[in-house]
Amino acid sequence: MSWPSRKLPSMSALRALDAVARQGTLWAAGRELNRTPSAVSHQMRFLEQELGAPLFSRAGQSIELTPFGRRYAEEVHKALDLIAHAAELIDDAQLSGALTISCTPGFATFWLCGHLNEFRSLYPLIRLRLVTPRRLNDVSDPDADVFIAFGSGSWPNRSAELLANVAFAPICSPSLLNAYRLRSPEDLAGVTLLHLHDYEDWAMWLGARGLPLPPPEQGIILSDIYLAQAAAIAGQGIAMGDDIVCGQALADGLLVRPFEEAIPSPDAYFLVCERDRREHPVISAFCNWLKASLAAHRPIAE
Repeated sequence: MSWPSRKLPSMSALRALDAVARQGTLWAAGRELNRTPSAVSHQMRFLEQELGAPLFSRAGQSIELTPFGRRYAEEVHKALDLIAHAAELIDDAQLSGALTISCTPGFATFWLCGHLNEFRSLYPLIRLRLVTPRRLNDVSDPDADVFIAFGSGSWPNRSAELLANVAFAPICSPSLLNAYRLRSPEDLAGVTLLHLHDYEDWAMWLGARGLPLPPPEQGIILSDIYLAQAAAIAGQGIAMGDDIVCGQALADGLLVRPFEEAIPSPDAYFLVCERDRREHPVISAFCNWLKASLAAHRPIAE
C-alpha cells in the first residue's frame, strides 16, 4: 500500500502505536508517553485513518492488534529503534568525510537515488560517491566503502547484514491488463512474457502454480531490469518485478500487478563491507540511515 499523497504518518502517532503494541493497553502506553489513554486512543484512530486500514480490534476496554496492525507495529518498532540508534551515534552536523557506495543498478536507480537527499540533509558534510558494479553480487571494488549487493549473503571475510528480502510477482501496464483481461494465471496464454536474463523467473512463478512455460518464441529476453521495466510500461508484455525496483512505477500507476501471487527470491539485498570497518562512524551512519529509511518508505503488505 502507498501513503496518501506520498506522506508519512506523524511520528507521534507511530510512537503511540509502538507503545500500545509493546505495553498491551492504552493506560500503560499513556503512562509511558506521559499522555492520557484517550489521547493515545485518538492517535491510534488518526493513524488508522491515514493508513486506511484497521490496526486494532476493540472490545470494551481491551484492544488487540489486527494481523496487519501486528506486522505494521513490528516494522515501526524496527524503524524507531534504528532512528534512535542513529541519533546516538554522533552529532550529525559534525560528521564528515568521504563515502563511496557500490550499489546494484536497479536498487540505485529505482530507490536509492530518490532518497539520497534525506541522508545529505542529516549529514551535510559527508561527500558521497555512488557507483554500480557489473554483477549484482560483486563486492570486489577496492575503492568502495560499503556495498549494497544482491546475493546469497555469503561473502568470505566480509561483514554482510541483511537489508531486504524480496519477492517477485507479475507486473504490466494498465493498458495491457485491460486489453488481455487478465483475471487468472491461465489467461497468460498468448501474452508476451518479458524475461530477465533467462527463462528462470517465469519458469519458477508458473511452475509454482502448476502451469507450463510457454514456448520461447512467445517471450522476449532482456539483459537488465531497466529494459524489462521500460518494455512493461510501454505495454510490450508482462514482466516479473519486486516492490523495491518497481515500487515507484507501481505507486505512480505506470505498472500494476494483475495477480497478487509472488515467489520469494532465493537471494536478497545485503549491506556488505570489510569487517573491521563496519563501525566506522561514516559507514555506520549510512547503514543505519538506509535501514531506517527503507523500513519507513517501503510498503507494508496487507
